[in-house]
Amino acid sequence: MMNDLPDFSAAPLHQILDYFDNDSKNETPINFLIADPDLCRGYYAGERIDRNGQKLICRSWKAWVDLASHLGYRLLTPERYDKTRLRLTFESVTRERSFHTDNESDKYSSRSPFARIHKNEESAYYLPYFQALKRLEIFHRPRILALGVNRGDELEPILRFNPEAKVTGIDLDADALALAQKRFGPALTTHCLDLNRLEELDLGRYELILSIGTLQSPGIDMKPLMMELVQKHLTQKGALLLGWPNARWIDGELLYGARPKNYPFSELSLVIKDLFWIKKYLQQHKYRVVITGREYLFLEATKIGLSRKA
Repeated sequence: MMNDLPDFSAAPLHQILDYFDNDSKNETPINFLIADPDLCRGYYAGERIDRNGQKLICRSWKAWVDLASHLGYRLLTPERYDKTRLRLTFESVTRERSFHTDNESDKYSSRSPFARIHKNEESAYYLPYFQALKRLEIFHRPRILALGVNRGDELEPILRFNPEAKVTGIDLDADALALAQKRFGPALTTHCLDLNRLEELDLGRYELILSIGTLQSPGIDMKPLMMELVQKHLTQKGALLLGWPNARWIDGELLYGARPKNYPFSELSLVIKDLFWIKKYLQQHKYRVVITGREYLFLEATKIGLSRKA
């Protein structure tokens, strides 16, 4: 049994962080000892307990997962060390294995690393997204406009539970649209077009306008687009569901915190500014607006006093 591992089973958080601050962050996994989180059920982080004569400081599994994610590591499967402690391993996430590159023109194409991402299999994304769809009574909305539809992952839960719905999907990537068309068949009508040129299409009005991870794109003039969508393309009882990523997809991991280009840390001011401009604008037009989510921030809006089923 190795006995030279750093022992964090009774260490306060600041000591643990000091250790990682001094780490060279190379590709070698980092091994250390922790108090078995199963012994700490019902205790808050930092509470002290005595088990088998050992003084321990409690932390849950979630606390260790959050710490790994915050520091840019993945948590590997732990190993039993003794009756009260586990051997934990943090492995550095390889940031080069990411679709967040400088090649903006090909960033979301069907040939990019983005094509490997399946958002509907990531609970931190899917659960708040699906809950928002249910609150918006998605199963009773027959006409949907999806902006930045790409290969259509956001449409899958909609068409699975509302197979009679008809979706108009717009995106700039023709290959991704072809994949979406093959996937959803006649339920989906696609247009390969810049969202700033919606007036070129005879779109009509929809019961739901959906856009996930698109409105923050640098080439989109968001404010005029939002005004056009609300004034020209929503029915009287129409709703909106808009999403902003507050995370990064890196080396198989969904890491919390959006990071602007050339920033070494997460910075939310631009996202918050956009969200609250849209919220204020919609409230001025008598919409009830709710913002939820964490790794993805979702804005959902419905007309005050109106139900789709009414």
